[in-house]
Amino acid sequence: MIVEVEKDAAKSVFAFLKEQNMNVFLEPSKEVFDRYITENEDTIIVKSLITEAPIINTKSGNTISLEKVLVDIFCDDVIFTAYQGNEMKTIYKNAFSKYSLNLGKLFRYANRRGKKEEIKDFISQICS
Repeated sequence: MIVEVEKDAAKSVFAFLKEQNMNVFLEPSKEVFDRYITENEDTIIVKSLITEAPIINTKSGNTISLEKVLVDIFCDDVIFTAYQGNEMKTIYKNAFSKYSLNLGKLFRYANRRGKKEEIKDFISQICS
């Protein structure tokens, strides 16, 4: 499970979950991820939410948009290592064929992550 919170709250949320005896990691490195997280199903990863991330406000709280998921899979090859390569191509192809995506929102968020041009190239390669 990935919990994204405002940057100022990340350490507090991590500490709270740790006090609840949760198996929790704060912004794990690739080494920590490979060593301690990959095999464990009951892990919570606390990350800082990137500003202007496309989220959806619901009655029960905020959740992420499909555009955010796609950009995060593309940008974060540590946490989403299982979805790289051909798996990521399949995810993108299915997302573009089954859902109506807001490309403006997707590219704006990709720009915040510093990957706008790379993700544009990737999308044009797999969706053409």
